[in-house]
Amino acid sequence: MLPFNQNLQKLFNAAQKPEKIGIGLMSGTSLDGLDIVLCRFSGNGLQTQFTLLEFITVPYSEDFKKEIQSVFARQEASLEKVCLLNAYIGNFHGELVLQALADWKINPETIDFIASHGQTIYHAPKRLHQQNGYPNATLQIGDGDHLAIKTGILTISDFRQKHIAAGGEGAPLALYGDVLLGSKAGENRILLNIGGIANLTFLPANGNYADILCTDIGPGNTLIDAACRKYFNKPYDEDSTIALSGTVNEQLLNALPDHPFFSEHAPKTTGPELFNLDYVGRAQLKSNSLAINGQDLVCTLSAFTAKSIADFIKANFKTDDLKIFTSGGGAKNVYAIDYLKKELPDASIKNTSALGINPDAKEAILFALLGNEALCGEPVKIGRNPAVLMGKFSFAG
Repeated sequence: MLPFNQNLQKLFNAAQKPEKIGIGLMSGTSLDGLDIVLCRFSGNGLQTQFTLLEFITVPYSEDFKKEIQSVFARQEASLEKVCLLNAYIGNFHGELVLQALADWKINPETIDFIASHGQTIYHAPKRLHQQNGYPNATLQIGDGDHLAIKTGILTISDFRQKHIAAGGEGAPLALYGDVLLGSKAGENRILLNIGGIANLTFLPANGNYADILCTDIGPGNTLIDAACRKYFNKPYDEDSTIALSGTVNEQLLNALPDHPFFSEHAPKTTGPELFNLDYVGRAQLKSNSLAINGQDLVCTLSAFTAKSIADFIKANFKTDDLKIFTSGGGAKNVYAIDYLKKELPDASIKNTSALGINPDAKEAILFALLGNEALCGEPVKIGRNPAVLMGKFSFAG
């Protein structure tokens, strides 16, 4: 009898456990830090039961952010830097996981898996790159093998590639977790995540999987944050202080949605590759608003984020019985949320804490759920997304 790979035996044993302890890692396009969640799971699929045991966001240093920004959302970047950062981020995230476990007084040997999103550096759906012969593509760095070796924990990573290989665009991946976390019979709900990019999952009251929609909408924080960095040397508009001190430039606000993305059918994806300060500059040129001051620009961009979300929702769903639950950094954007409430007066708008879900931890929880599915789930067809299990396994030895 041939010897059996002991890593495969450990994988089999972990998959068979009635309860699993998993870590979810999320580092978004806002580059603010690494979200780390520790969860307990039982079951799989839409019968999954989970408990959030611990959560922390570890802020990134300005030097580290600059390293990522040197290759982030750029058509041309140093291939050597991409190569180096792929290994470095895997190790670095592993160090942050070990530090979090130490702070929580938890032995790494008790953890069954890590589910790591990695760090997106380029997102290229075919609708955006428009290069003949090339498919949808996306790239996340922070190698899973480095994470696994650093922590000694089985690591599941690179989730988006299977989604693309099966015909999707690699985003948004919130669908399965949102259905599990947010569905309620008799209520039309939207789980709205406002990260760097805004995306939503519509969960119909009838529970029909075919009616569920998960899609990107447009910019979330990415344009606001970029303007804050350029004009105020701040990473973001804390408490909407800058936006509230400015005035919306209506000509610019009307020019900003002038792009084919907004008329394309959902589901669709996008990223900072499209929505960046060059995009804003072109809209300023069209609207003769190049002389706008920084406060008015941040105010207008905050309004643009909220208006594009509201316009999409009004165009696609009835709002008079709609319950919207927000998460992500944009859920704390006072100006944008107030604007959204004025645009959607008939809808209920709360953050996901109303569902018992920490809005800051939600995205990391979703990847922990995807990790649990990769380990012991079965593909489930929901909406217009491919029915696949996602994630690649990296053994710790």
